Amino acid sequence: MKKQFLAILLAGTLASSMLAGCGSSHEQNEQQAEQVEEKVEEASSEATETVSETLEAASEESSDVLEELEAIGDVDVDKNLFDVTITIPKDFIGDTTQEELDKSVAEKGYQSAILNDDGSVTYVMTKAQHKELVDTVAKQIDNATAEMIGSEQYPNITSIQANSDYTKFTVTTKSSELSLSESFSVMAFYTFGGMYGVFSGEKADNIQVEFVNADTGEVMNTANSKDLGDGN
Repeated sequence: MKKQFLAILLAGTLASSMLAGCGSSHEQNEQQAEQVEEKVEEASSEATETVSETLEAASEESSDVLEELEAIGDVDVDKNLFDVTITIPKDFIGDTTQEELDKSVAEKGYQSAILNDDGSVTYVMTKAQHKELVDTVAKQIDNATAEMIGSEQYPNITSIQANSDYTKFTVTTKSSELSLSESFSVMAFYTFGGMYGVFSGEKADNIQVEFVNADTGEVMNTANSKDLGDGN
């Protein structure tokens, strides 16, 4: 729904800007109408990919932001004195068998991996192995945010900084006003922060994203994941 909404907004913006200066010439109107149609199709295609492309580095199993948030909410981490028990939903695991899990346990040295009836998998691993897993998730997030900087989708973003537990992201941009793609990028940051929290066992109550103007240093906009779905 959010992708469709973004596509409509982009299409409307392009159409308005191109039609505002139309002359009275019928031929010019036809040419401009064709240009609008082409731009609308391009905008719709780009809009549907805006969020999903940034999420691929974090999880190859899902390209929808809201499904991603729902899935990571099902990850359960139980830290004991000497080991860590973590249950990962099927959305992150994919199709697997107990035999395949047993091989994985032998290869990676985990204590156990049990395939549950709902397709999720419960791993028991040492704290050192869990730290390695969490560090891997952090590296994936860092790589994903680095690819966003100055990309075709976010040409004005010059820097993305995150705190140690990925509950706050500071995005520096050359934009004087946030573009639609920049505004909707908060969904990716919410997912990154949520993913880190559930795998580390410290689920975040809120993920905050601040957009800062590169020239003035002024905070242009602040978004919070706790406000997601409040109807505003």
